[in-house]
Amino acid sequence: MSGGPLLRLAGIRLSHGGHPVLDHVDLTVEAGRIITVVGPNGAGKSSLLKVALGLLRPDAGRVERMAAVIGYVPQRLDIGRLLPLSVRRFLAMAVAERLDSGTLETVLDTVGAGHVLGRQVADLSGGELQRVLLARALLRRPDLLVLDEPVGGVDVAGQAELYDLITAQAREHGVGVLMVSHDLHVVMAATDHVVCLNRHVCCAGHPEAVSRHPEYLAMFGPRVAASLAIYTHAHDHGHGADGSVLPLEGGEDSHVHGPGCRHG
Repeated sequence: MSGGPLLRLAGIRLSHGGHPVLDHVDLTVEAGRIITVVGPNGAGKSSLLKVALGLLRPDAGRVERMAAVIGYVPQRLDIGRLLPLSVRRFLAMAVAERLDSGTLETVLDTVGAGHVLGRQVADLSGGELQRVLLARALLRRPDLLVLDEPVGGVDVAGQAELYDLITAQAREHGVGVLMVSHDLHVVMAATDHVVCLNRHVCCAGHPEAVSRHPEYLAMFGPRVAASLAIYTHAHDHGHGADGSVLPLEGGEDSHVHGPGCRHG
């Protein structure tokens, strides 16, 4: 299921302290489609999401938000142990209307975290917190989900479960998804379009099923592998330590992005 655009970024430029963070970035998210952004540390991925959400104002470019409701899952959320905040209360704060326990339990069950409703947010494991953050975003019944590394702290099997849930939101409910992935080369299998970012868009394209790569199939098993995909990068440039664009010797560099990437 897909529809019209929910978010459009055009010619986005952003700098911080005189240093470029984003340089002429274009990106569109449509209803029912999943866009995954990958790139090395410091590539501007989280900054791009903040521009999309209106949390950062770009120096140049245009941001169009057509989605009526946006659900956001941050990369991390630090709740101090001195602040008493239950999961029940944390979820209830997500929406204006009063929610009963049944509704909260249902959304937590959806993300595989029904057992944490009565616990303190500060006591959750990393994986449990990510599930609660996703549940909180879903309570808003969003048109667009913006997810900043939503599977951080989650084991591979748990990642597959969360990826399947996110996929269902897009395919069954027509939700648009803009997601930053922590991995440079393994992404969610249902991703429609991968954008490789290193301050500017280095390359973009479609992922390839992990099942075509026997080493990944053997590593993860068929159940988990079905939720994962490989993205093969094709770059016609490299990057210096300062992020500057450098020509590649021998022309285009096409590879599965791993630790040896020429991004620097």
